[in-house]
Amino acid sequence: MLTAAHCARSMTGDYIFVPKFVKGAAPDRQPYGIFHIKRIFIDPRYVPDPGSSTTKKAASDLDTAFARVSANQWGTSLQDAVGGGLTFTRPAGYTHRGVTVVGYPSHRHNSAGRAVKCTVPTSQLRGYRQLSMTCGGYYGGVSGSPWITDYKDDARTGHVIGNLGGYNGGGNDADVDYISYATAFGADAANLLARAVADQAPPADLPPYRGLGGSLPGGAGRWRKAAFTASGEYTGDRHGDLLVVWSDGGVTLYPGDGKGGFGAEKRLRPANSTWTHARAVTGGTFTGRRAGLLVRWSDGEVTLYPQPGPFGLGREIRMAAPGSAWKNAAQFTTGAFRDDGGTGLLVRWADGGLSLYPQVGTGGLGAGTRLLPANGTWTKAALLTGGDFGGTAAGDLLVRWTDGALDTYAGTSAAGPGTKSRVRGPNSLWKQARVLTAGAFRHDGPADDLVVCWSDGEVTLYADTGTKALGTEYTLVHPGT
Repeated sequence: MLTAAHCARSMTGDYIFVPKFVKGAAPDRQPYGIFHIKRIFIDPRYVPDPGSSTTKKAASDLDTAFARVSANQWGTSLQDAVGGGLTFTRPAGYTHRGVTVVGYPSHRHNSAGRAVKCTVPTSQLRGYRQLSMTCGGYYGGVSGSPWITDYKDDARTGHVIGNLGGYNGGGNDADVDYISYATAFGADAANLLARAVADQAPPADLPPYRGLGGSLPGGAGRWRKAAFTASGEYTGDRHGDLLVVWSDGGVTLYPGDGKGGFGAEKRLRPANSTWTHARAVTGGTFTGRRAGLLVRWSDGEVTLYPQPGPFGLGREIRMAAPGSAWKNAAQFTTGAFRDDGGTGLLVRWADGGLSLYPQVGTGGLGAGTRLLPANGTWTKAALLTGGDFGGTAAGDLLVRWTDGALDTYAGTSAAGPGTKSRVRGPNSLWKQARVLTAGAFRHDGPADDLVVCWSDGEVTLYADTGTKALGTEYTLVHPGT
């Protein structure tokens, strides 16, 4: 059952849910029966303002709750009793032509106990990840009401894209009936629903919620210009950090907090023409514990920055001269690809061949081992990143193909690319993934947290990604910002 978090916070075991409630009817005359609330699921980051049950802060975007209910008095489950239900749906935006909102105002404004319903256009509540509508009759008591697209009377189906609530509980005042707000479902609500379905409490250490700003500074307009990302421990605090090369040549560092969030931007290079010639970038522990940065330039030169940090990129070491064969290195990434678990450099060449360089360091790139000869299959590898997706401390490879499919290769080493597992089949969504990297951004554990920059500027973290499934999704930069 869907409701608002500010309502659910007060719900206890004596609360009941009565679908299509009929005022004055005896319990056995209610159309679908009576269902007792068994357990409530609320995002722990939804915290009301002092002295209130609601909030006007960014956390109001999280004003969604789910409840597990018992069978009714006749032993019938809720879904079987009502004969259907709404489909949880993440809307693509805030502007919709026709959204149906059904709710029950409180007794003070609704002595007959009847539902109120409007089908209206919606827009965005500026500054929040929330929908807004204008329709009279929505007094206090309607909180938690579903906002439904594709609604038809008595069809018992539809797509629910949010619930009435959010800023100040869904409106500026309980006695103002004509302007209402709703949370717009996103990754946070999807994760909460998954927990409710599994009957598992939400984790207490979720990444901090910062509203439309997300956990990375800057909006989607800026993040559309992210050309490359690299992960590594660049600040000395043992947390995974994110380094970004921008399309204008700027280079910035975002220190990780170890919880999936990131601190203030550290500018390592302002916009410049030199770094616009970067063609492949990866981070890895090439020298000691601190991560370094390896760059392949458009003229075939390869350079290593052994210890970049919050105050700059540090010294530069030439690894391959301009005009070298490395001009044909289409992509590269690092991982624990060596037999001893050390960092190795995996290279995908323009002809589809794969090579492993196990001894990259300040002394040079070392000798490479050919894993695959030239082939047509791997020329279709659009993006790749190394990580520890199997939790075995071995080097694993994740590949996004040109058709949107995702595969992992567990245990990649000098013996070959490893064991292949399909994570996603061909699809249009993942064709929009432009840049990705894997690192230890949560729990300071294995490098299995995948950060993806999408074509619309959205940035997503998939925490604890495995060899066969993406991890829990968190939005770091919201689209449309």
